[in-house]
Amino acid sequence: MKFAVIVFPGSNCDSDMYHAIKDELGAEAEYVWHTETNLEDYDAILLPGGFSYGDYLRCGAIARFSVIMAQIIKAAEAGKPILGVCNGFQILLEAGLLPGALRRNDSLKFICSPAKIRVENSETMFTSTYENGQVLSIPVAHGEGNYYCDAKTLERLKENNQIVFTYAENINGSLENIAGIVNEQGNVLGMMPHPERAVDRLLGSADGLTLFQSIVKQWRESHVVKA
Repeated sequence: MKFAVIVFPGSNCDSDMYHAIKDELGAEAEYVWHTETNLEDYDAILLPGGFSYGDYLRCGAIARFSVIMAQIIKAAEAGKPILGVCNGFQILLEAGLLPGALRRNDSLKFICSPAKIRVENSETMFTSTYENGQVLSIPVAHGEGNYYCDAKTLERLKENNQIVFTYAENINGSLENIAGIVNEQGNVLGMMPHPERAVDRLLGSADGLTLFQSIVKQWRESHVVKA
């Protein structure tokens, strides 16, 4: 399985994501610059955290118009797993691949700390090796991680079981404690916590590695050649 780690001007978690895939997961990974026009050789697309384009206008607002976004949308429509973490989540929202928006933290301060995250849906391609209700230790690092959507969108998220992760303790004011959601098709996940920074116990937690293992598990199962 081959992962693409998308690099925008201002990305700063791309090396963390690459390390998580290449060295901890043991899968193939490549950095892909934001001007690339073809992602067909990749089985999964990862949008890392950082400050794409300096977070001018709004977080992710400029990155949404990068050349590569047309290919990311195409990959999403083809059913490939797309993961956006932190700024990557913000970009997916701006691109319309996920519903809702991310506002400034209630405290109006940047939060950088370990966080307790609860698994709300273990039936996605990103969470199949977790258990419902399992509490994970995954760090956060954001200033605009306060998830918001209107009442109709929230109702739809609940009806379709699209809320994948919640904060065990709401650290930023997110609506319904939401920390991560998937699209209706279940192949695009956006989350504020950083699983790529929780892939080794030496880092304080290996809970994030399970997310990447889930992606590989789903991919292998879908590519088994039946006799």
